[in-house]
Amino acid sequence: MMNAAVSFIGGTNGDKKGLAATVTANPGELKLRAALSDTNFTDGSAVKPDNILLSVEKPGSFTVDFDIPKRDVRFQFLNTFKVEGKQLNWVYTHSKNENRTVLDGTLLLDSANKISASHELGSMNCKLKYSYVHRGLVTFEPCYDLANNSWDLAVSRRIGVADLIKATYETSSRILGVELSSSSLVNETGRLKVSASFSLTEGLQSPKLSVESMWNFPV
Repeated sequence: MMNAAVSFIGGTNGDKKGLAATVTANPGELKLRAALSDTNFTDGSAVKPDNILLSVEKPGSFTVDFDIPKRDVRFQFLNTFKVEGKQLNWVYTHSKNENRTVLDGTLLLDSANKISASHELGSMNCKLKYSYVHRGLVTFEPCYDLANNSWDLAVSRRIGVADLIKATYETSSRILGVELSSSSLVNETGRLKVSASFSLTEGLQSPKLSVESMWNFPV
């Protein structure tokens, strides 16, 4: 079974523009993926092998990513434990070129509450996050960044079955973000995402806008 996904990103955010495509195959328990990302065809450029990312994944167990442009390999291992009857999910991620290792853990207290932590080994980079889901519709996620001694906040709300609106605020950079993700505006095989980012360092100014449309289909 093979599936393909195509997405186009446009807008005033210069960091994220272009066309991305992903092809996924599922031989047995493994998932093989080839991705072509952030390629801008409007300037006459052609597809190059350096734009391709390859990965091998066993869902719930491990992922190996091959970053061809950076000639890098990233290993990710996942596992689940029980702590006092509560589920603890952890992820170990190591990037070879950067020699960077990150540990992520999430403790599920109940269906509405969870606590997570992310720590880069050998550094002060550590984030602690609490997530609360109110009546299955609204999610509050305050996050404390130990390295920057700052707080971030994300609030999201489900609209119907397939739509989500989310607002975020980073106190260290004073950036306010708003995002709408919708499937009801397109169809069941696609998704539309509209994002706006406001920098509040010098007052409220024109936002950076981004529009991403995605389509999924079998091959």
